[in-house]
Amino acid sequence: MCGRFTITHPNEALAALFGAVPGNDLPMVPNYNVCPTNPVAVVTSDGGVRRLRAMRWGFVPSWYKATNDGPLIINARADTVATKPAFREAVRSRRCIVPASGFYEWSTGEKGEKLPWYFTRADGLPMALAGVWQRWHDIDTVAIVSTDAGPVMAGLHHREPVVLEQADWPLWLGEAGHGAAVLMKAAPEGALTRPVRVSSAVNSNRASGPDLIVPIAA
Repeated sequence: MCGRFTITHPNEALAALFGAVPGNDLPMVPNYNVCPTNPVAVVTSDGGVRRLRAMRWGFVPSWYKATNDGPLIINARADTVATKPAFREAVRSRRCIVPASGFYEWSTGEKGEKLPWYFTRADGLPMALAGVWQRWHDIDTVAIVSTDAGPVMAGLHHREPVVLEQADWPLWLGEAGHGAAVLMKAAPEGALTRPVRVSSAVNSNRASGPDLIVPIAA
């Protein structure tokens, strides 16, 4: 799954990479501790025109009477996203990309403590996390699609976010026809770095700054 991530690449660089028109309300970067309910930059495509837009991380189904009317939905499972009422329309017509510089995952220590690990792309480029979005009243909200853990994540956690390769962006964004379901799979061997143990300071949603991703001895 994906419960925290970083975005350290400038918004202008992200807009250029994705060929998207940047909005004027994008969240400030860098952010080394993006948390649920934070605003995030999201790539959408409408009629082949890509836009980099701000959305709330935390998908709000259409029937919620308030944003906190039910569970906070930050991830959508690849195996059920097409059938769950909350997501089935979104995955057909409102797929998006959530750019990230890296993401955190946690293991459990010998004393039950939560130990954070940090993942990035092996090539140093921003990650393109598969997402689905929903407009709730006047708020655009997003969830990150997760799938069964692949070779890099296995042993640490049983889920991981879907990381899209650049060649697959048009299909996921609906620009290249149908069949995007085949993209909802784990990253192949070599696409992601091996997990790097980082400070437990990131366990707090108030923590910030580049020290959060500095490697420490595991």
